[in-house]
Amino acid sequence: MDLMPVADALSAILSGADPLPEEMVALDATYHRTLARDVAARRTQPPQAMSAMDGYAVRAADAADRSARLKVIGEVAAGRPFERKVGSGEAVRIFTGGVIPDGADAVIIQEDTAIDGDHITITEAAIAGRHIRPAGVDFREGEVLLKRGRRLTDRDLSLAAGMNYPELAVHRRPKIAMLATGDELVMPGAIPGPGQIVYSNGYGLRALAHAEGAEVVDLGIAADTVGATTEGIRRARETNADVLITMGGASVGDHDLVKRSLEAEGVTMAFWRIAMRPGKPMMHGRLGDMRVIGLPGNPVSSYVCGFLFLVPLIRALSGRDHVHHQRRSAILGRDLAANDQREDYLRARLEMRKDGTLLALPVNHQDSSLLGNLAAAQALVIRPPFAPAAARGSPCELLRLPE
Repeated sequence: MDLMPVADALSAILSGADPLPEEMVALDATYHRTLARDVAARRTQPPQAMSAMDGYAVRAADAADRSARLKVIGEVAAGRPFERKVGSGEAVRIFTGGVIPDGADAVIIQEDTAIDGDHITITEAAIAGRHIRPAGVDFREGEVLLKRGRRLTDRDLSLAAGMNYPELAVHRRPKIAMLATGDELVMPGAIPGPGQIVYSNGYGLRALAHAEGAEVVDLGIAADTVGATTEGIRRARETNADVLITMGGASVGDHDLVKRSLEAEGVTMAFWRIAMRPGKPMMHGRLGDMRVIGLPGNPVSSYVCGFLFLVPLIRALSGRDHVHHQRRSAILGRDLAANDQREDYLRARLEMRKDGTLLALPVNHQDSSLLGNLAAAQALVIRPPFAPAAARGSPCELLRLPE
């Protein structure tokens, strides 16, 4: 099988990835969930004209001149409106959030008055509408303020509460099952035996999936046998996972059993090699409703493929309105050699020059086993297939990594 271009591989993975069904969720639990419906205001905010300051509600015509003297006939506090109408020569003491009394059309702040018993003297002329929040200045009943497909922020939750929603319709979280494979793997904290290494891939991938709003099921590490790998695949199905992620065993060696095990369980493979570096031995297929992505075992390859392919899939299943990573422009901080037939994703540090130019500095060692360079990187510089040599100072495109 020829190597599949990256764009075609992503298109295959996202094909038919419709948003998962909606569910009603209490407002406090909707942070970073994705809206399944537009949200229209159930009320007008503020419902009536209200004072923006502490002071006195007056008729602007009565307080147009300094030294005007007005009689204070009552008081308005937030939640306690004044029932009488403000007449000529009258004022009402008002506090922030108080409803503007009938007849008043301006607020004189308390600093611009002098108090004398039950009268005030104006020291600064009133202006009609000043220090008043008109009814509906924030939003009006029926106005759509949050759109379907939006991933809710903390500010959105406050807005939804203000619109009088105790719960919202959001898409179900995608459930991602993750299965590592390899006799060489031991858990962090263990003492590796001869030829063994500490398992690291799942930690970054689980964090990546959690950050995108997915639910993650950790299936642990399967031994390098068809039986153990098959058992892991079956457990993923038993959890009703939307996506199974395997890590390792995706190459063509005698001990790379994942593809064989997946096909034995009935997975229809869409591809199993892609034209990218790092990450050529990556697989994708379907097992009923469950999508399967087989990631390489090398930790950098595993993470980069997870970032490029799993993240957009989670976003699509979550119903997000923006699925794809956004490319950004920068300037190369070092020379790069010509590229071969594979699309390169170079780990790079970023620097911001004094003139505002973003400088991308690919690390010297791009080996797919180097976690230190991956952790230090802030971006992936994209090198298209057969890209010519690029000199320092040349423009480039990159993807920012999560912070």
